[in-house]
Amino acid sequence: MNAAVLQDGQVIFGGTDLTINQINSIAKGHAEVCLSEKEEFISRINRGAEFLDNLWKKEGVIYGVTTGYGDSCTESIPTELVEELPSHLFTFHGCGMGEMFSIEQSRAILAARIVSIAKGFSGVRYKLLQKLVDLLKKDVIPVIPQEGSVGASGDLTPLSYIAAVLCGKRKVWYLGQQMYTTKVFDALQIAPLRLRPKEGLAIMNGTAAMTGLACLAYKRAEYLSQISARITSMMCIALQGNAYHFDNSLFSVKPHPGQNQIAQWIHEDLNVGAAPKHNNRLQDRYSLRCAPHVIGVLQDSLPWLKRFIDNELNSTNDNPIIDGENEKVLHGGHFYGGHIAFAMDSLKNAVANLADLLDRQIAQLSDVKFNNGLPANLSGAVGTRSSINHGFKAVQIGASAWAAEALKQTMPASVFSRSTECHNQDKVSMGTIAARDCIRVIELTEQVAASALMIAWQGIQLRIRSNSILWNSLSYSLKNTIKQVSDQFTLLEEDRELEDALRRFVSLIQKRHWRLYEA
Repeated sequence: MNAAVLQDGQVIFGGTDLTINQINSIAKGHAEVCLSEKEEFISRINRGAEFLDNLWKKEGVIYGVTTGYGDSCTESIPTELVEELPSHLFTFHGCGMGEMFSIEQSRAILAARIVSIAKGFSGVRYKLLQKLVDLLKKDVIPVIPQEGSVGASGDLTPLSYIAAVLCGKRKVWYLGQQMYTTKVFDALQIAPLRLRPKEGLAIMNGTAAMTGLACLAYKRAEYLSQISARITSMMCIALQGNAYHFDNSLFSVKPHPGQNQIAQWIHEDLNVGAAPKHNNRLQDRYSLRCAPHVIGVLQDSLPWLKRFIDNELNSTNDNPIIDGENEKVLHGGHFYGGHIAFAMDSLKNAVANLADLLDRQIAQLSDVKFNNGLPANLSGAVGTRSSINHGFKAVQIGASAWAAEALKQTMPASVFSRSTECHNQDKVSMGTIAARDCIRVIELTEQVAASALMIAWQGIQLRIRSNSILWNSLSYSLKNTIKQVSDQFTLLEEDRELEDALRRFVSLIQKRHWRLYEA
Protein backbone atom coordinates (compact mmCIF):
# COMPACT_ATOMS: atom_id res chain seq x y z
CA MET A 1 0.00 0.00 0.00
CA ASN A 2 1.61 3.21 -1.18
CA ALA A 3 1.93 5.61 1.74
CA ALA A 4 1.02 8.46 -0.60
CA VAL A 5 -2.58 7.26 -0.87
CA LEU A 6 -3.16 6.39 2.79
CA GLN A 7 -5.97 8.50 4.22
CA ASP A 8 -8.12 6.46 6.60
CA GLY A 9 -5.69 5.91 9.45
CA GLN A 10 -4.24 2.76 10.92
CA VAL A 11 -5.95 -0.61 11.22
CA ILE A 12 -4.51 -2.91 13.87
CA PHE A 13 -5.03 -6.65 13.69
CA GLY A 14 -4.99 -7.72 17.32
CA GLY A 15 -7.94 -9.96 17.99
CA THR A 16 -10.39 -7.07 18.32
CA ASP A 17 -13.34 -6.53 16.00
CA LEU A 18 -12.92 -4.69 12.72
CA THR A 19 -15.66 -2.92 10.80
CA ILE A 20 -16.97 -3.15 7.26
CA ASN A 21 -15.62 0.37 6.72
CA GLN A 22 -12.14 -0.69 7.80
CA ILE A 23 -12.13 -3.64 5.40
CA ASN A 24 -13.17 -1.27 2.62
CA SER A 25 -10.37 1.16 3.56
CA ILE A 26 -7.83 -1.67 3.45
CA ALA A 27 -9.23 -2.91 0.13
CA LYS A 28 -8.87 0.52 -1.45
CA GLY A 29 -5.33 0.99 -0.15
CA HIS A 30 -6.42 3.86 2.10
CA ALA A 31 -5.42 2.40 5.46
CA GLU A 32 -2.10 1.53 7.05
CA VAL A 33 -2.18 -1.96 8.53
CA CYS A 34 -0.17 -3.46 11.35
CA LEU A 35 -0.22 -6.46 13.65
CA SER A 36 -0.49 -5.97 17.39
CA GLU A 37 2.81 -6.44 19.20
CA LYS A 38 1.28 -6.69 22.65
CA GLU A 39 2.86 -9.54 24.57
CA GLU A 40 -0.51 -10.80 25.75
CA PHE A 41 -1.75 -11.08 22.15
CA ILE A 42 1.43 -12.77 20.90
CA SER A 43 1.33 -15.25 23.77
CA ARG A 44 -2.34 -16.09 23.17
CA ILE A 45 -1.74 -16.74 19.47
CA ASN A 46 1.33 -18.89 20.04
CA ARG A 47 -0.31 -20.84 22.85
CA GLY A 48 -2.69 -22.52 20.41
CA ALA A 49 0.13 -23.56 18.08
CA GLU A 50 2.22 -24.88 20.99
CA PHE A 51 -0.73 -26.88 22.33
CA LEU A 52 -1.26 -28.45 18.90
CA ASP A 53 2.44 -29.31 18.52
CA ASN A 54 2.46 -31.05 21.88
CA LEU A 55 -0.78 -32.88 21.17
CA TRP A 56 0.12 -34.36 17.80
CA LYS A 57 3.54 -35.36 19.01
CA LYS A 58 1.78 -37.31 21.75
CA GLU A 59 -0.21 -39.02 18.98
CA GLY A 60 -3.43 -37.17 19.68
CA VAL A 61 -6.05 -37.43 16.92
CA ILE A 62 -6.67 -33.99 15.41
CA TYR A 63 -8.66 -33.47 12.22
CA GLY A 64 -6.51 -32.06 9.45
CA VAL A 65 -3.34 -32.48 11.49
CA THR A 66 -3.04 -36.19 12.10
CA THR A 67 -5.86 -37.13 9.70
CA GLY A 68 -6.66 -36.54 6.07
CA TYR A 69 -9.07 -33.82 5.00
CA GLY A 70 -12.83 -33.96 4.55
CA ASP A 71 -14.13 -37.45 3.88
CA SER A 72 -10.53 -38.63 4.27
CA CYS A 73 -10.68 -37.83 7.98
CA THR A 74 -10.59 -41.57 8.67
CA GLU A 75 -7.13 -41.72 7.11
CA SER A 76 -4.40 -41.54 9.78
CA ILE A 77 -1.26 -39.60 8.91
CA PRO A 78 2.04 -41.12 10.06
CA THR A 79 3.86 -38.85 12.49
CA GLU A 80 6.77 -38.36 10.12
CA LEU A 81 4.41 -37.03 7.39
CA VAL A 82 2.30 -34.66 9.51
CA GLU A 83 4.46 -31.65 8.66
CA GLU A 84 4.09 -32.28 4.93
CA LEU A 85 0.30 -32.33 5.03
CA PRO A 86 -0.36 -28.52 4.90
CA SER A 87 1.50 -28.13 1.60
CA HIS A 88 -0.57 -30.93 0.07
CA LEU A 89 -3.76 -29.12 1.11
CA PHE A 90 -3.02 -25.90 -0.76
CA THR A 91 -1.44 -27.81 -3.64
CA PHE A 92 -4.39 -30.03 -4.56
CA HIS A 93 -6.75 -27.07 -4.13
CA GLY A 94 -4.88 -25.15 -6.80
CA CYS A 95 -7.68 -25.63 -9.31
CA GLY A 96 -9.52 -22.30 -9.30
CA MET A 97 -11.06 -21.14 -12.56
CA GLY A 98 -12.74 -18.11 -14.10
CA GLU A 99 -11.73 -14.47 -13.89
CA MET A 100 -9.41 -13.32 -11.12
CA PHE A 101 -10.68 -11.27 -8.23
CA SER A 102 -9.56 -7.65 -8.55
CA ILE A 103 -6.72 -6.33 -6.39
CA GLU A 104 -9.27 -4.50 -4.26
CA GLN A 105 -11.36 -7.63 -3.77
CA SER A 106 -8.29 -9.74 -3.01
CA ARG A 107 -7.11 -7.27 -0.37
CA ALA A 108 -10.54 -7.49 1.27
CA ILE A 109 -10.39 -11.30 1.23
CA LEU A 110 -6.91 -11.34 2.74
CA ALA A 111 -7.90 -8.83 5.42
CA ALA A 112 -11.02 -10.82 6.32
CA ARG A 113 -8.91 -13.96 6.78
CA ILE A 114 -6.46 -12.16 9.04
CA VAL A 115 -9.29 -10.83 11.23
CA SER A 116 -10.59 -14.34 11.85
CA ILE A 117 -7.23 -15.98 12.50
CA ALA A 118 -6.23 -13.13 14.86
CA LYS A 119 -9.07 -14.15 17.19
CA GLY A 120 -6.65 -16.76 18.46
CA PHE A 121 -8.61 -19.97 17.97
CA SER A 122 -6.98 -21.28 14.79
CA GLY A 123 -3.83 -22.90 16.16
CA VAL A 124 -1.31 -20.86 14.16
CA ARG A 125 1.94 -19.15 15.08
CA TYR A 126 2.21 -15.42 15.52
CA LYS A 127 4.82 -15.62 12.75
CA LEU A 128 2.13 -16.70 10.26
CA LEU A 129 0.01 -13.67 11.11
CA GLN A 130 3.07 -11.48 10.64
CA LYS A 131 3.58 -12.90 7.16
CA LEU A 132 -0.07 -12.36 6.22
CA VAL A 133 -0.04 -8.76 7.44
CA ASP A 134 3.27 -8.16 5.66
CA LEU A 135 1.58 -9.09 2.38
CA LEU A 136 -0.91 -6.26 2.95
CA LYS A 137 1.79 -3.86 4.12
CA LYS A 138 3.92 -4.44 1.05
CA ASP A 139 0.84 -4.69 -1.20
CA VAL A 140 1.86 -8.13 -2.41
CA ILE A 141 -1.60 -9.55 -2.94
CA PRO A 142 -2.40 -13.16 -3.93
CA VAL A 143 -3.96 -13.61 -7.36
CA ILE A 144 -7.18 -15.53 -6.62
CA PRO A 145 -9.49 -17.13 -9.21
CA GLN A 146 -13.18 -16.43 -8.57
CA GLU A 147 -14.63 -19.86 -9.24
CA GLY A 148 -14.37 -23.09 -7.28
CA SER A 149 -15.95 -22.58 -3.86
CA VAL A 150 -19.27 -23.98 -2.63
CA GLY A 151 -18.96 -22.01 0.61
CA ALA A 152 -18.30 -25.03 2.88
CA SER A 153 -15.88 -26.25 4.04
CA GLY A 154 -15.38 -22.57 3.67
CA ASP A 155 -13.68 -21.00 0.68
CA LEU A 156 -11.10 -23.76 0.33
CA THR A 157 -9.98 -23.30 -3.26
CA PRO A 158 -9.88 -19.46 -3.33
CA LEU A 159 -8.08 -19.30 0.02
CA SER A 160 -5.56 -21.93 -1.08
CA TYR A 161 -4.04 -19.17 -3.19
CA ILE A 162 -3.24 -17.20 -0.03
CA ALA A 163 -1.65 -20.23 1.61
CA ALA A 164 0.35 -21.00 -1.51
CA VAL A 165 1.64 -17.44 -1.81
CA LEU A 166 2.88 -17.50 1.80
CA CYS A 167 4.97 -20.48 0.76
CA GLY A 168 6.32 -18.68 -2.31
CA LYS A 169 4.05 -20.37 -4.85
CA ARG A 170 1.68 -19.19 -7.62
CA LYS A 171 1.19 -15.51 -8.51
CA VAL A 172 0.63 -12.17 -6.80
CA TRP A 173 -0.55 -8.72 -7.74
CA TYR A 174 2.37 -6.33 -7.35
CA LEU A 175 2.61 -2.78 -8.68
CA GLY A 176 -0.67 -3.40 -10.51
CA GLN A 177 0.64 -6.43 -12.41
CA GLN A 178 0.38 -10.19 -12.02
CA MET A 179 3.81 -11.59 -11.27
CA TYR A 180 5.21 -14.90 -10.06
CA THR A 181 5.46 -14.93 -6.29
CA THR A 182 9.06 -16.17 -6.31
CA LYS A 183 10.16 -13.19 -8.39
CA VAL A 184 8.46 -10.66 -6.09
CA PHE A 185 9.65 -12.36 -2.91
CA ASP A 186 13.22 -12.36 -4.22
CA ALA A 187 13.01 -8.67 -5.13
CA LEU A 188 11.59 -7.70 -1.72
CA GLN A 189 13.70 -10.19 0.23
CA ILE A 190 10.65 -11.96 1.63
CA ALA A 191 11.36 -15.46 2.90
CA PRO A 192 8.69 -18.06 2.02
CA LEU A 193 7.02 -19.70 5.01
CA ARG A 194 6.88 -23.42 5.72
CA LEU A 195 3.42 -24.07 7.14
CA ARG A 196 3.12 -25.92 10.42
CA PRO A 197 0.40 -28.52 11.12
CA LYS A 198 -3.09 -26.94 11.00
CA GLU A 199 -1.81 -23.67 9.49
CA GLY A 200 -2.86 -24.52 5.93
CA LEU A 201 -6.28 -25.50 7.21
CA ALA A 202 -6.49 -22.34 9.32
CA ILE A 203 -5.95 -20.16 6.25
CA MET A 204 -8.20 -22.10 3.90
CA ASN A 205 -11.03 -23.49 5.99
CA GLY A 206 -13.02 -20.29 6.46
CA THR A 207 -15.43 -17.79 4.93
CA ALA A 208 -13.00 -15.00 4.06
CA ALA A 209 -13.64 -14.87 0.30
CA MET A 210 -17.39 -14.47 0.61
CA THR A 211 -17.06 -12.17 3.65
CA GLY A 212 -14.48 -9.88 2.05
CA LEU A 213 -16.74 -9.53 -0.99
CA ALA A 214 -19.75 -8.94 1.28
CA CYS A 215 -17.96 -6.03 2.97
CA LEU A 216 -17.35 -4.41 -0.43
CA ALA A 217 -20.88 -5.15 -1.65
CA TYR A 218 -22.42 -3.59 1.45
CA LYS A 219 -20.71 -0.23 1.00
CA ARG A 220 -21.53 -0.07 -2.69
CA ALA A 221 -25.17 -0.92 -2.02
CA GLU A 222 -25.35 1.65 0.76
CA TYR A 223 -24.28 4.34 -1.69
CA LEU A 224 -26.63 3.08 -4.40
CA SER A 225 -29.53 3.59 -2.02
CA GLN A 226 -28.57 7.23 -1.58
CA ILE A 227 -27.80 8.01 -5.20
CA SER A 228 -31.08 6.37 -6.28
CA ALA A 229 -32.90 8.81 -4.00
CA ARG A 230 -31.04 11.79 -5.47
CA ILE A 231 -31.67 10.59 -9.04
CA THR A 232 -35.37 10.20 -8.21
CA SER A 233 -35.43 13.82 -7.04
CA MET A 234 -33.85 14.92 -10.30
CA MET A 235 -36.24 12.74 -12.31
CA CYS A 236 -39.17 14.31 -10.47
CA ILE A 237 -37.98 17.80 -11.42
CA ALA A 238 -37.32 16.81 -15.04
CA LEU A 239 -40.74 15.12 -15.34
CA GLN A 240 -42.51 17.92 -13.45
CA GLY A 241 -43.71 15.31 -10.98
CA ASN A 242 -45.78 15.77 -7.84
CA ALA A 243 -43.45 16.62 -4.95
CA TYR A 244 -46.22 15.98 -2.43
CA HIS A 245 -45.92 12.23 -3.03
CA PHE A 246 -42.98 12.41 -0.58
CA ASP A 247 -44.66 14.43 2.17
CA ASN A 248 -43.66 13.63 5.76
CA SER A 249 -47.27 13.41 6.88
CA LEU A 250 -48.02 10.86 4.18
CA PHE A 251 -45.16 8.63 5.29
CA SER A 252 -45.90 8.96 8.99
CA VAL A 253 -48.72 6.44 8.58
CA LYS A 254 -46.41 3.74 7.17
CA PRO A 255 -43.44 3.95 9.50
CA HIS A 256 -40.70 1.85 7.91
CA PRO A 257 -37.70 3.95 9.03
CA GLY A 258 -35.52 3.36 5.94
CA GLN A 259 -38.38 4.00 3.53
CA ASN A 260 -39.28 7.17 5.39
CA GLN A 261 -35.67 8.34 5.36
CA ILE A 262 -35.64 8.02 1.57
CA ALA A 263 -38.93 9.94 1.30
CA GLN A 264 -37.59 12.67 3.58
CA TRP A 265 -34.42 13.04 1.52
CA ILE A 266 -36.41 13.35 -1.71
CA HIS A 267 -38.92 15.73 -0.11
CA GLU A 268 -36.10 18.00 1.07
CA ASP A 269 -34.41 17.83 -2.34
CA LEU A 270 -37.58 18.97 -4.07
CA ASN A 271 -37.85 22.17 -2.04
CA VAL A 272 -41.63 21.81 -2.09
CA GLY A 273 -42.49 25.38 -1.12
CA ALA A 274 -40.59 26.79 -4.10
CA ALA A 275 -41.26 23.95 -6.53
CA PRO A 276 -43.21 24.70 -9.72
CA LYS A 277 -46.74 23.40 -10.10
CA HIS A 278 -46.73 19.71 -11.00
CA ASN A 279 -48.22 18.35 -14.22
CA ASN A 280 -51.91 17.63 -14.64
CA ARG A 281 -51.64 14.07 -13.30
CA LEU A 282 -52.96 13.87 -9.77
CA GLN A 283 -50.78 10.83 -9.18
CA ASP A 284 -47.46 10.14 -10.87
CA ARG A 285 -46.62 6.72 -12.21
CA TYR A 286 -45.26 4.22 -9.74
CA SER A 287 -41.59 4.59 -10.63
CA LEU A 288 -41.78 8.12 -9.20
CA ARG A 289 -44.56 7.87 -6.65
CA CYS A 290 -43.39 4.58 -5.12
CA ALA A 291 -39.65 5.23 -5.31
CA PRO A 292 -39.28 5.53 -1.50
CA HIS A 293 -41.05 2.21 -1.13
CA VAL A 294 -38.66 0.51 -3.57
CA ILE A 295 -35.44 2.14 -2.39
CA GLY A 296 -36.67 1.86 1.19
CA VAL A 297 -36.55 -1.93 1.10
CA LEU A 298 -32.79 -1.72 0.63
CA GLN A 299 -32.42 1.12 3.13
CA ASP A 300 -34.35 -0.83 5.76
CA SER A 301 -32.34 -4.00 5.05
CA LEU A 302 -28.93 -2.40 5.54
CA PRO A 303 -28.86 -2.55 9.39
CA TRP A 304 -29.54 -6.27 9.62
CA LEU A 305 -27.31 -7.03 6.63
CA LYS A 306 -24.56 -5.13 8.41
CA ARG A 307 -25.13 -7.23 11.53
CA PHE A 308 -24.82 -10.48 9.55
CA ILE A 309 -21.63 -9.35 7.81
CA ASP A 310 -20.05 -7.87 10.95
CA ASN A 311 -20.65 -11.07 12.91
CA GLU A 312 -19.14 -13.27 10.21
CA LEU A 313 -16.18 -10.95 9.70
CA ASN A 314 -15.33 -10.99 13.40
CA SER A 315 -15.84 -14.69 13.99
CA THR A 316 -13.49 -17.63 14.11
CA ASN A 317 -14.78 -19.59 11.15
CA ASP A 318 -12.42 -22.47 10.55
CA ASN A 319 -12.37 -26.06 11.82
CA PRO A 320 -11.32 -27.44 14.18
CA ILE A 321 -11.33 -24.64 16.74
CA ILE A 322 -8.16 -24.70 18.83
CA ASP A 323 -8.62 -23.45 22.39
CA GLY A 324 -5.01 -23.22 23.52
CA GLU A 325 -5.93 -21.62 26.84
CA ASN A 326 -8.05 -24.56 27.93
CA GLU A 327 -6.21 -27.10 25.76
CA LYS A 328 -9.26 -28.21 23.80
CA VAL A 329 -9.77 -29.17 20.17
CA LEU A 330 -13.37 -28.47 19.15
CA HIS A 331 -14.60 -30.02 15.92
CA GLY A 332 -17.52 -28.26 14.26
CA GLY A 333 -18.76 -26.50 11.16
CA HIS A 334 -18.03 -22.78 11.59
CA PHE A 335 -16.75 -22.68 8.00
CA TYR A 336 -20.37 -22.81 6.83
CA GLY A 337 -21.22 -19.52 5.10
CA GLY A 338 -25.00 -19.57 5.40
CA HIS A 339 -25.37 -16.12 6.92
CA ILE A 340 -23.30 -14.46 4.22
CA ALA A 341 -25.13 -16.48 1.54
CA PHE A 342 -28.48 -15.28 2.82
CA ALA A 343 -27.25 -11.70 3.20
CA MET A 344 -25.88 -11.60 -0.35
CA ASP A 345 -28.93 -13.28 -1.88
CA SER A 346 -31.10 -10.71 -0.10
CA LEU A 347 -28.91 -7.75 -0.95
CA LYS A 348 -28.74 -8.54 -4.66
CA ASN A 349 -32.55 -8.75 -4.76
CA ALA A 350 -33.00 -5.32 -3.18
CA VAL A 351 -30.31 -3.76 -5.37
CA ALA A 352 -31.69 -5.25 -8.60
CA ASN A 353 -35.00 -3.59 -7.78
CA LEU A 354 -33.19 -0.24 -7.86
CA ALA A 355 -31.94 -1.05 -11.35
CA ASP A 356 -35.49 -1.82 -12.40
CA LEU A 357 -36.84 1.35 -10.77
CA LEU A 358 -34.27 3.63 -12.41
CA ASP A 359 -34.77 1.90 -15.75
CA ARG A 360 -38.50 2.71 -15.57
CA GLN A 361 -37.74 6.34 -14.70
CA ILE A 362 -35.39 6.57 -17.69
CA ALA A 363 -38.11 5.11 -19.93
CA GLN A 364 -40.60 7.73 -18.75
CA LEU A 365 -38.23 10.63 -19.26
CA SER A 366 -37.17 9.47 -22.73
CA ASP A 367 -40.67 8.96 -24.11
CA VAL A 368 -42.64 11.95 -25.44
CA LYS A 369 -45.86 10.20 -24.39
CA PHE A 370 -44.88 10.52 -20.72
CA ASN A 371 -42.22 13.23 -20.31
CA ASN A 372 -44.50 16.28 -20.29
CA GLY A 373 -43.20 18.18 -23.26
CA LEU A 374 -39.53 17.26 -23.42
CA PRO A 375 -37.96 16.17 -26.73
CA ALA A 376 -37.89 12.52 -27.72
CA ASN A 377 -34.94 10.70 -26.11
CA LEU A 378 -33.93 13.95 -24.40
CA SER A 379 -32.10 15.17 -27.50
CA GLY A 380 -30.87 18.73 -27.17
CA ALA A 381 -30.78 19.27 -30.94
CA VAL A 382 -32.93 22.09 -32.31
CA GLY A 383 -34.48 23.02 -35.66
CA THR A 384 -33.85 20.75 -38.62
CA ARG A 385 -30.96 19.10 -36.72
CA SER A 386 -33.46 17.42 -34.42
CA SER A 387 -34.54 15.04 -37.21
CA ILE A 388 -31.19 13.26 -37.37
CA ASN A 389 -30.23 13.31 -33.70
CA HIS A 390 -31.32 10.54 -31.35
CA GLY A 391 -30.13 11.70 -27.95
CA PHE A 392 -30.23 8.97 -25.30
CA LYS A 393 -32.18 6.42 -27.36
CA ALA A 394 -29.42 3.80 -27.23
CA VAL A 395 -28.57 4.55 -23.59
CA GLN A 396 -32.20 3.85 -22.69
CA ILE A 397 -31.95 0.51 -24.46
CA GLY A 398 -28.65 -0.20 -22.71
CA ALA A 399 -30.10 0.64 -19.30
CA SER A 400 -32.95 -1.74 -19.97
CA ALA A 401 -30.46 -4.48 -20.90
CA TRP A 402 -28.39 -3.90 -17.74
CA ALA A 403 -31.50 -3.89 -15.56
CA ALA A 404 -32.72 -7.12 -17.16
CA GLU A 405 -29.37 -8.79 -16.56
CA ALA A 406 -29.37 -7.64 -12.94
CA LEU A 407 -32.87 -9.02 -12.42
CA LYS A 408 -31.86 -12.30 -14.04
CA GLN A 409 -29.10 -12.70 -11.44
CA THR A 410 -31.49 -12.55 -8.47
CA MET A 411 -32.19 -16.28 -8.24
CA PRO A 412 -30.84 -17.14 -4.76
CA ALA A 413 -27.60 -19.08 -4.97
CA SER A 414 -28.07 -20.50 -1.47
CA VAL A 415 -30.89 -22.81 -2.60
CA PHE A 416 -28.55 -24.57 -5.03
CA SER A 417 -26.63 -26.54 -2.42
CA ARG A 418 -24.71 -29.45 -3.93
CA SER A 419 -23.48 -32.59 -2.22
CA THR A 420 -19.71 -32.71 -2.75
CA GLU A 421 -16.56 -34.43 -1.62
CA CYS A 422 -17.86 -38.02 -1.27
CA HIS A 423 -21.03 -36.64 0.40
CA ASN A 424 -19.03 -35.36 3.35
CA GLN A 425 -19.90 -31.81 2.30
CA ASP A 426 -23.50 -32.84 1.63
CA LYS A 427 -25.12 -29.50 2.51
CA VAL A 428 -23.19 -26.38 1.53
CA SER A 429 -23.90 -22.65 1.66
CA MET A 430 -22.96 -21.44 -1.86
CA GLY A 431 -22.06 -18.19 -0.10
CA THR A 432 -19.20 -17.24 -2.41
CA ILE A 433 -21.34 -17.66 -5.51
CA ALA A 434 -24.04 -15.55 -3.84
CA ALA A 435 -21.46 -12.85 -3.06
CA ARG A 436 -20.07 -12.90 -6.60
CA ASP A 437 -23.61 -12.66 -8.01
CA CYS A 438 -24.31 -9.76 -5.68
CA ILE A 439 -21.21 -7.89 -6.85
CA ARG A 440 -22.32 -8.39 -10.46
CA VAL A 441 -25.85 -7.12 -9.72
CA ILE A 442 -24.36 -4.07 -8.00
CA GLU A 443 -22.08 -3.41 -10.97
CA LEU A 444 -25.02 -3.58 -13.40
CA THR A 445 -27.13 -1.34 -11.18
CA GLU A 446 -24.30 1.20 -11.01
CA GLN A 447 -24.38 1.26 -14.82
CA VAL A 448 -28.12 1.94 -14.80
CA ALA A 449 -27.62 4.62 -12.14
CA ALA A 450 -24.90 6.28 -14.23
CA SER A 451 -27.30 6.40 -17.18
CA ALA A 452 -30.16 7.69 -15.06
CA LEU A 453 -28.03 10.42 -13.51
CA MET A 454 -26.88 11.61 -16.91
CA ILE A 455 -30.38 11.53 -18.41
CA ALA A 456 -32.05 13.24 -15.43
CA TRP A 457 -29.42 15.98 -15.59
CA GLN A 458 -30.10 16.42 -19.33
CA GLY A 459 -33.83 16.68 -18.66
CA ILE A 460 -33.32 19.40 -16.05
CA GLN A 461 -31.00 21.31 -18.38
CA LEU A 462 -33.64 21.21 -21.12
CA ARG A 463 -36.26 22.49 -18.67
CA ILE A 464 -33.98 25.34 -17.65
CA ARG A 465 -33.27 26.14 -21.30
CA SER A 466 -37.00 26.36 -22.04
CA ASN A 467 -37.67 28.36 -18.84
CA SER A 468 -40.17 25.73 -17.64
CA ILE A 469 -38.20 25.59 -14.38
CA LEU A 470 -36.11 28.29 -12.77
CA TRP A 471 -32.63 27.59 -11.40
CA ASN A 472 -33.37 29.56 -8.23
CA SER A 473 -36.38 27.35 -7.48
CA LEU A 474 -34.15 24.30 -7.01
CA SER A 475 -32.90 23.21 -3.61
CA TYR A 476 -29.27 23.65 -2.62
CA SER A 477 -28.73 19.87 -2.66
CA LEU A 478 -30.02 19.48 -6.21
CA LYS A 479 -28.07 22.48 -7.43
CA ASN A 480 -24.94 20.97 -5.96
CA THR A 481 -25.43 17.63 -7.74
CA ILE A 482 -26.33 19.35 -11.01
CA LYS A 483 -23.12 21.40 -10.81
CA GLN A 484 -21.09 18.28 -10.08
CA VAL A 485 -22.57 16.52 -13.11
CA SER A 486 -21.93 19.62 -15.21
CA ASP A 487 -18.24 19.29 -14.37
CA GLN A 488 -18.26 15.84 -16.00
CA PHE A 489 -20.74 16.14 -18.85
CA THR A 490 -21.95 18.67 -21.41
CA LEU A 491 -25.42 18.98 -22.87
CA LEU A 492 -26.09 16.32 -25.48
CA GLU A 493 -27.11 18.32 -28.54
CA GLU A 494 -25.41 16.53 -31.41
CA ASP A 495 -25.20 12.72 -31.19
CA ARG A 496 -21.91 11.54 -29.75
CA GLU A 497 -20.53 8.30 -28.40
CA LEU A 498 -21.31 8.05 -24.70
CA GLU A 499 -19.40 4.94 -23.65
CA ASP A 500 -16.49 6.87 -22.13
CA ALA A 501 -18.83 9.19 -20.25
CA LEU A 502 -20.85 6.27 -18.91
CA ARG A 503 -17.72 4.46 -17.75
CA ARG A 504 -16.50 7.64 -16.07
CA PHE A 505 -19.84 8.07 -14.28
CA VAL A 506 -19.79 4.44 -13.11
CA SER A 507 -16.28 4.95 -11.75
CA LEU A 508 -17.37 8.12 -9.95
CA ILE A 509 -20.31 6.27 -8.40
CA GLN A 510 -17.97 3.51 -7.22
CA LYS A 511 -15.69 6.16 -5.71
CA ARG A 512 -18.74 7.81 -4.05
CA HIS A 513 -17.83 11.05 -5.82
CA TRP A 514 -21.28 12.62 -5.76
CA ARG A 515 -21.90 14.32 -2.41
CA LEU A 516 -25.31 13.18 -1.23
CA TYR A 517 -27.04 12.78 2.13
CA GLU A 518 -25.97 12.46 5.73
CA ALA A 519 -27.44 9.08 6.69
